Formats: sequence, C-alpha cells, structure tokens
Amino acid sequence: MPQRVLIDAGPIVGFFVCTDLHHNWSVEQFKLFRPFFTCEAVLAEACARLEYFGFEQSRVVDLLAAGAVTVDFAIVPHADRVSRLMKKYADRPMDFADACLVAMTERFTDSLLITTDAGDFSIYRRHEREVIPFKSPA
Repeated sequence: MPQRVLIDAGPIVGFFVCTDLHHNWSVEQFKLFRPFFTCEAVLAEACARLEYFGFEQSRVVDLLAAGAVTVDFAIVPHADRVSRLMKKYADRPMDFADACLVAMTERFTDSLLITTDAGDFSIYRRHEREVIPFKSPA
C-alpha cells in the first residue's frame, strides 16, 4: 500500500457527476483510498469543472471538511520546480495542477496518483526520468 494516495481533479469531478464517463470508477476510488492528498490547484480545477456541470463548488470544500481530501502542498517552496516542469512539458501543455502533482510525487516518493488523465501522466516523469506511479480507468 502506498504511503500517500494523491488525487487529481478528474476523479473528484467524476465522484460528484453521475453522467461523467468515469463516475463509477471515481466512486470506487473513494471507497478504496482515503484520505487523498492533493494541492490547491487541483481543488480549484475541480471547482471550475463542477460549476461547468451545474454543481455547487462547495462540494469540493465539503470533501476537505469531511477529511476525505487533505491539502498537503505549498507552492512557494516548490515554485521553481513547478515552473521548470511546466516549461519542460509546454508541448502537452502541462497545466499548473499537473505540475504541482508531479512535484508532490517527487516529495512523496512512495505515493500513488489517482487520475483520469493517463495520457499525460504516462508521459510526465518525476525526478526527470522516473515513471510516476498512477492508477487510472481502463
């Protein structure tokens, strides 16, 4: 079992939106792993997506209040690394939330990332060459 299970915005949105392609998978992840660790950028992205689907953004904050999700990343000490990652993967392009998650996997080496974004996270590397351990829907 990984020391920390990190979560991306996709599974958070999928958890709430029953019409989401990955809803059932996302709900299953919330049953299997808790608490999840993430960054504020992921929460902001999840809030924006929920609003797009007509859901209240406060649902994301409710996950924090319930202890299902914990923020365990401060950008300031990692700003240089996050910026370098975004520049390195500018051709994807790597967004702020993804860069923060990659930096988190570098900080917590025994971690597993839960994401619906297998395409990008199969390309991103932590510490320049290491594959990032992640779980995504089939």
